[in-house]
Amino acid sequence: MYILDFGKRLIRKQNIGIFIYLILNTILVMAIFGDPLVGFIMYIISLVLALSPIGEWILRLQQGCKPLARKEHIERLMPLFNEVYNRAKEIDPSIPDGVKLFISKDTAPNAFATGRKTICLTKGMLEFSDEEIKATLAHEFGHLSAKDTDFILIITVGNMIVSALFIIYRIIIWFVGIMTSFINNSLSSLLMTFLIDVVLVGLMWLWTKFGTVLVMYSVRKNEYEADVFAHKCGFGTSLIHVLDRISQFDGQTSKGLWANLASSHPDPDQRIGKLQELNDVVA
Repeated sequence: MYILDFGKRLIRKQNIGIFIYLILNTILVMAIFGDPLVGFIMYIISLVLALSPIGEWILRLQQGCKPLARKEHIERLMPLFNEVYNRAKEIDPSIPDGVKLFISKDTAPNAFATGRKTICLTKGMLEFSDEEIKATLAHEFGHLSAKDTDFILIITVGNMIVSALFIIYRIIIWFVGIMTSFINNSLSSLLMTFLIDVVLVGLMWLWTKFGTVLVMYSVRKNEYEADVFAHKCGFGTSLIHVLDRISQFDGQTSKGLWANLASSHPDPDQRIGKLQELNDVVA
C-alpha cells in the first residue's frame, strides 16, 4: 500500500523532475554493473534501504542531527513542537505518530523534514522567536503531510549509494590499469587508465549537476504546498517573518544538505507574496 501511494505521488506533474532523475539513475547503475538485471535489482534495493528507517538514520547521521539533550533546548523547543504537532494532526490525521525533533550544530538557520518521522532544526533557528520557530515547524509538518519528504531520502541516501558504487568502479579500473601496466611494463596503459578516470569523474560531475536541476524543479514546487499548510496551522504571518529573516543569511556559510535545501527553495519574495495573499496582510 505504501509503495503504491509512493508511486502515485512520484508521477504527479510537480514531481516529474524527480521521476526523470530516478529513471536516468537506474539506467546509470545498470550501466555501471554491466548486467542490466543486476544493476536494476541493486538500485531497487538501494531505494528500499533509503525509504526505510535506516535511510532516515543515515541522513540524520550525515547531517549531524541529534536528539535534544540540553535542558534549556528541551524546555523551550518541545512545548513548541508538541503544539504544532497537535495542530498538524488536526488538519491531517495521516501524519504519523512518533515524529521526533532533532537538532544540528549548524549555525545557519534552517530546518528539514525527511522520511516519515524526522524533523531537524539547526542551532541557528534558536535565535528566532517562539512564534517563528513554530511557523518553521509547521512548514516542515507540511512536508510530512504531503509525504514528499520521502523524496529527500531517495535522492540523498540513494545518491550516496550510487556514489559508493562509482568509487568502487573507479578503484577496480585503477587496479586493472596498474596491474596491466606492471605486467606489460607499459607506461601507456597507466596513462590510459588516468585518462579514463578523468573522463569518468567529469561525466559523474556533469550528471550530478544535471540531476540537481531536475530534482530542484520538483522540490521548489513542494515548498509552496508546505507554506500553505503552515498557513492552515495558523502560522502564515510568522512564516513571512521567518522567510524575511532567513533571506538575510544568504551569504552565511552552510554546507551539505542544508546548502542544497537553501538553494532548492523558491525566491523568498515569491513565497512571501503567496502567503500575503492567503493571510491578507502586509509583512
